[in-house]
Amino acid sequence: MAGERILVVEDNRPNMELVTALLEAAECEVLQAWTAEDGIRIAGALQPALILMDISLPGMDGLTATAALKQDPRTKHIPVVALTAHAMKGDEDKALSAGCSGYIAKPIDTRAFPKKITEYLNGPA
Repeated sequence: MAGERILVVEDNRPNMELVTALLEAAECEVLQAWTAEDGIRIAGALQPALILMDISLPGMDGLTATAALKQDPRTKHIPVVALTAHAMKGDEDKALSAGCSGYIAKPIDTRAFPKKITEYLNGPA
């Protein structure tokens, strides 16, 4: 996981700070976007290895952004993981249907988080 470029799309400052700290502790390069639109732009320009996408964002939501990323030839190959407090029955299915490769519920389990990120970076077994 060290050296990987990961884009975090998150509008909540404490959540952004936590995820950034966890990824930087694993020696990842962290890109930050505070809106879905910025996330799409940054992903196209800087080609991260993984995108962590909040679902509840101002303006365009994370599922709409994920669908847009998956339709763009420049970004369709980048795995997107939903990072969300939406943990109701069916929410994970909605995220996967929108094109997400996985789903991490908030609050984040800080001990399990690095292992999950490594799994998403390595792709399906």
